[in-house]
Order: sequence, then structure tokens, then C-alpha cells
Amino acid sequence: MNVYEAAAKFYDALSGERCVYRAGRELGVALLALRAGDTVLDLGCGTGLNLALLVDAAGPSGTVIGLDRSPEMLEIARRRVEANGWTSVRLIKADATTFNPSVVAKELPAASGGHVDAVFSSYAMSVFDDWHPAWDRMRALLSPGGRAGIVDMQLPVGRARVFSPLVRLAAAVGGADLAAWPWTVLEREGVQVQHESVRGGHIQVVAATIP
Repeated sequence: MNVYEAAAKFYDALSGERCVYRAGRELGVALLALRAGDTVLDLGCGTGLNLALLVDAAGPSGTVIGLDRSPEMLEIARRRVEANGWTSVRLIKADATTFNPSVVAKELPAASGGHVDAVFSSYAMSVFDDWHPAWDRMRALLSPGGRAGIVDMQLPVGRARVFSPLVRLAAAVGGADLAAWPWTVLEREGVQVQHESVRGGHIQVVAATIP
């Protein structure tokens, strides 16, 4: 059992969500620019902290699919879905780096052609031993011309570097690689790239259209 499974019940309270990381999620979903009726995959959805933002952005006619390998985290996400009555949300237990895209395709609307309109991942890809296979699967599911968004972490810059020891400690506890920089794949492969940073450069937010 990894740290996320062991601490799933306390993750939302201990993760620094309100004071630090919520800002990245909000900006990431805003830059993703979902349209009403879109279908979006949230890769590494954890306890579902992105779900409210994605449901609001895709509207009642949209579909939000959350994928995560941790049953403990997904159970909390399921409770969140039930408490809010989100009938447009589907949750899938699968490893983000090894799942078969057809597993996700089964949850898509019939008219989707087996593809999603957008893919999104926040604070997850830097935890993977290698995030590239996860991106390959995200891209395989994405419709040509669809939108992709990645929110993740690096060490703070400028005056905010004073917080680097705290960031390194938090990353070590969570198993995140602060040098992974998964958002760079969107800058290489995407067009109409938007790149923002918040919290002293600690949080990097990138969205792009993928041809």
C-alpha cells in the first residue's frame, strides 16, 4: 500500500489543497476551455478534487471520467459523486500508465467514436515512475484537435525559493519528482499553448490543443 492509499481518508485535509493547490486546479480547468457537452478524462483523479470544476465546465450534458488505480482514493471520489448527485461522472479503477484505452472507451457516449474531447491531469503525472506511457494513453483517447491540460509541480522560483525545503519535504512524502515536468509534452506536441504559473512558480499550468 502506497502513501496515497494509506492516507486516503486524510488526503484532502493534509494536501495543502485550500492554501496552495486549489489555485492550480481552477486555472487548469479554466485554460482547458471545455464546452458544454464535452467529454473529459481526468487521469489520476484521486479523491475527486477536480470533479466539481470539470462537471461545471462540461455542463449537465457533458461526461466526466475519473481514472485512478487506488481503490481507497476512488471510494472517497465515489462518495463525493453521490453526495453531489453527479450523474454525468464515471469512475474507473485502473493504472494510468498501463490501462487499455478501450476500458475508458466503454464508458463514453455512443456518439463519441471512442474518443474524448479533452484530457486533464493535476498533480499526478509527477508521481508516476515514468509519465510518458500515461501521456501516450491520454493522447490515444483524445479526438484530433482536442484539448489537453496538465497541472503539476516544480521547485519555486525567485523570492519563493525560500519555501523550497518545504516543497522538497512534501514531494518526498508524496513520492513526486519535482524534475519530471510532464507539462512540457504539451509545449512540444500542442498548438495554441497556454502556460501559466502560480504560487511562486511552484505550480505550472499548461493547456494546449493537440492536432
